[in-house]
Amino acid sequence: MRLLPCGERALLIEVASLDEVLALETSLRGLAEAGRGAWGEVVDVVPAARTVLVTGPPADLLRRLVEAALGSSELSSVASPPVREVVIPVRYDGPDLEDVADLTGLTVDQVVAAHTGTPWRVAFGGFAPGFAYLVGGDPRLRVPRRGSPRTRVPAGSVGLADEFSGVYPTSSPGGWQVIGESDVALFDPSARKPALLTPGTRVRFEATDAPPTAISRGVPAAQTTSARALLVEETLLPILIEDEGRPGLAAVGVGASGAANLGAYRLGARLVGNRDGEAALELAMGRADLIAVGDLTLALTGSPCLVTVDGRAVSAGIAFTAPDGARIRIGAPADGLRSYLSVRGGIDVPEVLGSRSRDTLGSLGPEPAVAGARLPVAEASGPWLPVIDWTPLSVEPVDLVELRYLPGPRDDWVEGMDGSEWSVGSAVDRIGARLTGEPLRRREGELPSEPVVRGAIQVPPSGEPVLFLADHPVTGGYPVAGVLTAQAADSAAQLGPGQRCRLVAVRLRAPTAG
Repeated sequence: MRLLPCGERALLIEVASLDEVLALETSLRGLAEAGRGAWGEVVDVVPAARTVLVTGPPADLLRRLVEAALGSSELSSVASPPVREVVIPVRYDGPDLEDVADLTGLTVDQVVAAHTGTPWRVAFGGFAPGFAYLVGGDPRLRVPRRGSPRTRVPAGSVGLADEFSGVYPTSSPGGWQVIGESDVALFDPSARKPALLTPGTRVRFEATDAPPTAISRGVPAAQTTSARALLVEETLLPILIEDEGRPGLAAVGVGASGAANLGAYRLGARLVGNRDGEAALELAMGRADLIAVGDLTLALTGSPCLVTVDGRAVSAGIAFTAPDGARIRIGAPADGLRSYLSVRGGIDVPEVLGSRSRDTLGSLGPEPAVAGARLPVAEASGPWLPVIDWTPLSVEPVDLVELRYLPGPRDDWVEGMDGSEWSVGSAVDRIGARLTGEPLRRREGELPSEPVVRGAIQVPPSGEPVLFLADHPVTGGYPVAGVLTAQAADSAAQLGPGQRCRLVAVRLRAPTAG
């Protein structure tokens, strides 16, 4: 067992087998849910193929917690939950069923019998909310992924890849060998426990000839009827609603999401007197006209833009008022990519899994706002005495942005990253940013899927890093050579195509005595 660094508030624990992963995940999650002492600060415990990620407290405290638990009877004292079994009916009519038969040397009927004849087990969550990697099936069904992935695999598709089987909860690209389809709803965001398949669950597939039925996706909560609002009159790009995010659900494939630039979001909240994670608007590239419904107090943070209220200029980084009926015009950003419009009381849309954030990868949370949208604003709670009412913002463009990172769990896989300079490629969004430049020297081979965090710097075989941002997948198979600091991850969220950056390694400061 090895304890590997994974950023400022995470620790990756590497073990020898999937059985050890599941046992360790169960014990650590039990300690976290019991909330004894500092274990109550743990936010999430995320299993993968050979590793378990623990997040929440500062990394040095996490290491002490885990080391103490491993060296005591705490882990063995945590009772294992009873094993659940889920039966999934499947119509075995998939487009790759005959190919799987050819690859395995079985007949089609034997493939179906092998898939249904041996119980599977949920190992860990994956690339989409509700997706589960299933292991323990008939070893004869071990087949490679398709040589060319499909651009769209329908929801409910049942697939095989390597030692795994799985069911696609939503329509998405994919390279697994599809052998059938199921109507079982794997993920319901309106449920108390949204994922049907959680780590450790036993899964049994059952052949059926029943005709297809619609898959229930859950019913969103009713819209609020707040008297105050912001009307979107015009916008260059759809506007996202974001808050602090929904941490704690990565084990079932749900990322934390939240504002891409958390520092800018939190500054805006302080400027308008919001204290409880109220939702704000995230604008990419600015250029939006909004109408105030009711008297509103607002602030613009993040990438600075020219803001006018009925033609009167107001500064970014300052709390300002917009009376009922006023037009708020937001111009193009002077530098950077994302700006945040905070309003006292917050944007009042229904929560999904405890958050009002839009997760662009998982398609969770409120739909992006376009022209014609009405965004309700909640009434503010309690009196307001601003701690700050103005903050200076730099509008000078930076030719080379310095991104500081901590050595990651697989920093020994890569050479030459510290001090390397890159350009941001055209593939940049809330999920991540691909960097282009002189490829890094990287060890050959791949890793079993591992949990990843915001700010992770993955290095694929091309040697050109990928920076994971707010809506990153919860697991990945490329080595994480470093993890951006929280401040650097905010800076990375402001990088647009063509901008230059330098990756600079730093070390966590050792805790001081007393």
